[in-house]
Amino acid sequence: MRGRYQPQGSEAVINADVVRNWRMEAGRQAYEAKDTMLYALGAGAGAAPADLGLVYERGLQALPTMACVLAGEGSWMGDPRTGIDLARLLHGEQRLTLHRPLPAAGEVVSQMTVDGLYDRGEGKGAVLVLRRELRDASDYSLIATLGMTAMLMGNGGFGGSAEGLPRPPGTPERAPDLVVAMPTRPEQAAIYRLSGDYNPLHIDPEFARKVGFERPILHGLCSYAVAGRAILQALCGDDPSRLKQLDVRFSSPVYPGETLSVEIWRVADGEAAFRCTVAERGVAALTHGLAKYSS
Repeated sequence: MRGRYQPQGSEAVINADVVRNWRMEAGRQAYEAKDTMLYALGAGAGAAPADLGLVYERGLQALPTMACVLAGEGSWMGDPRTGIDLARLLHGEQRLTLHRPLPAAGEVVSQMTVDGLYDRGEGKGAVLVLRRELRDASDYSLIATLGMTAMLMGNGGFGGSAEGLPRPPGTPERAPDLVVAMPTRPEQAAIYRLSGDYNPLHIDPEFARKVGFERPILHGLCSYAVAGRAILQALCGDDPSRLKQLDVRFSSPVYPGETLSVEIWRVADGEAAFRCTVAERGVAALTHGLAKYSS
C-alpha cells in the first residue's frame, strides 16, 4: 500500500470522524507451505545454505515478516466516504510484534483498527496510524500485532491536531556494530508481488515512468523483509523464532538488483537499532529501525 506523492494541487478534505470510526471487515486467509516458500523467495532467500529452512518443506519455518501480508483488510481507504487522497498516500512506517512464531502453514484471521489520525497542517499532510491483530483461526490465539503508519500527503489542514503523534526511535550517532550486505535480485519484485501486492508500480516500466520513477521499484514491504532477513542472520542465528519485534520507517525506494547495506547497533540486551542504505547510490532507504529478539 504505497501511493506516489504528487506535490501539485490543493489538499483534499478528509472525513476525519468517518476515518477514525471506520468499522473494518475482518480478514481471513488460509495458506500452504508453498505460499510460505514463495514469500521467502520473494524476500530474496534461497541462495545461502542457512536459507534452506525457509524454502524447503522439510523443517519449513516462515519468515516473521510474512505476517504483514496475510489476511489483509482490503482497500477501505479508497472508499469515497473517507475523503482520503489515494494518489498522494505513502506507506510511512511498519511495525511488527511477534507473540509466537508464525506457523509455516495454516489459517489466520485479522482485525484492523484506527489508532489515531493526526493533522500536520495544510501542505504538510496528515498521518493515519493503524493497528492490526493477526490470530490463528483454529483457536483464536494471538500470533502478531502489526502497526502501520500511512502518510496522507493530500489530506493535511483538516482542523485536527498533531499532538500525541508517535515518534520513531532514534539511531545511535556512532559507527554501527555490524554491517550486513543484502543484495536484491533484478527479478525480485516480480516474485514478491505473487504474495499479494499487484501494484503495477513494481512490474510495469511504463507505469513506473508515468509516476516519476526511471523503472519499477521494489515493494517497500519487500525491502522490509530483506532487512528482517539481515537481522535474523546477524542477531538471531538464522532462527525466525527468536525475532520478537521489527519496526522501520520507509524513507526512499529501492530498485530491484540493488544492494541494501544493513547497519546494526546493539543498544541493549536483545534490542538493536538498524538502518538500511542503498549501497550503489548511498541513499537511506529504511531508517529508524528497531529490532527486538531473544538473546
